[in-house]
Amino acid sequence: MVRTSHPSPGSGPSRYPTVPLRPLEIPAQQAEDRARSFYEIMSRRRTVRDFDSRPVPEAVLEWAVRTAATAPSGAHVQPWRFVVLTDPDRKRRLRAAAEEEEREFYRRRASDEWLAALAPLGTDEHKPFLQKAPAVIVVFEVHKGPHTPRPYYTKESVGIAVGFLLATLHQAGLATLTHTPSPMRFLNEVCERPAEERGAYVIPVGYPAPGTRVPDLTRKELEEVLVRL
Repeated sequence: MVRTSHPSPGSGPSRYPTVPLRPLEIPAQQAEDRARSFYEIMSRRRTVRDFDSRPVPEAVLEWAVRTAATAPSGAHVQPWRFVVLTDPDRKRRLRAAAEEEEREFYRRRASDEWLAALAPLGTDEHKPFLQKAPAVIVVFEVHKGPHTPRPYYTKESVGIAVGFLLATLHQAGLATLTHTPSPMRFLNEVCERPAEERGAYVIPVGYPAPGTRVPDLTRKELEEVLVRL
C-alpha cells in the first residue's frame, strides 16, 4: 500500500499520512439488493432477555469489537473501551451492583411518565440476564486522563460504535440487550477501569434460550422517519 504525506484534494493539512481509498465498487442494482438484504436481516433484530447457556465463540466477540472500532469518531480519538466479561463471579457482581441502582431507579428516580412508557415491556429492577448471558460487553467512554487524550463528540462517537457492535453480533446469529443503568460508576470497580473511563452501555450477548418470546412490537413506517427535501 502506497503511503504519502500529501493531503487529500479539497482537504486541509493532515497530520496523518494518506493512503489510496479502497471504495466498494458495487453496481447500482446490486447496491440496492445488498441494502435490502442487510435491512431484512437487521429487521429481525430484537432485544432479548432470555439467554441460552451455550458459550459464545471468543473469535466472534473479537471480530465484533474490531468492527465496532472501525466507527468514525470526533478527531479520530476513538474514545471507547470494550470490556468483555465471561467470568461467572464477575457477572454476579455486575448483576448485584446493577440491580441496586435499578431498585433506586424504579422506586425513586424514574418519573411516572417514564415508568408508564416502560410498563408495556414488563421491565423491572431484576436483571438476571446480566448473570445468565454467557458474555457481557461493557462499553466505556474514554475521557482525558494521564495516558488518554481529550475526546470530542464522545457520546456520539461511542453510540455509533455500539451500533456497529450490535449489527455485527446480530449478523453472527447472536442476541443482545442494551442496558444503561444510571449512575454507572460501579462499572469501574467491577471491570477494574480507571477514573477517566466512564460506563456507557452494558450489553449481554448470547444465543437466545429455546422458546424465547419477545414483545410484539412494530416499527415506524418509512414515511414516518424519512423526510425528502
